[in-house]
Amino acid sequence: MQIITPSTILRDWSADDTPSLVRFANNPRIAATLRDGFPSPYTSGDAERFIAQATASGGHNLVLAIEVDGQACGGIGVHPLEDVYRRTAEIGYWLSEPYWGRGIVTDAVRAIVPVAFDRYNLARIQAGIFENNPASMRVLEKCGFVREAVHRNAVTKNGVTMDEVMYARFR
Repeated sequence: MQIITPSTILRDWSADDTPSLVRFANNPRIAATLRDGFPSPYTSGDAERFIAQATASGGHNLVLAIEVDGQACGGIGVHPLEDVYRRTAEIGYWLSEPYWGRGIVTDAVRAIVPVAFDRYNLARIQAGIFENNPASMRVLEKCGFVREAVHRNAVTKNGVTMDEVMYARFR
């Protein structure tokens, strides 16, 4: 899959992305805004495992590289939920620090949301954002997501317990 936006290309991951993934993902400032499943430090082995999972045939999730200047410098994914949440998916993304503030993630979210709604027949897409990440909240707001709830003391990252702010966008 490939989606072209004004600032980036969203595309399938490739084994060739391993060096750029390690270079761009190995940043504690990025890991601080993501769940603990995102390793820090980020090694070649981590990149190889992630790319293998992202490219596995029959994968249920939509997981794409964010490419800028010919390099995979971030990632975006939509992960459908199950059971009674089967018409809901979670969106997540990250971008290398040198590319922050350029509208790249906003373009990526705007582009992937309609694809996800159509591909999975969703009623809603949601994102839980750590309270210390206002830039991500602004991205979602610019993309039509609404602040739906604040889950008090819901996440603990690097020894700090904080609120999670839930955003949602509806079909």
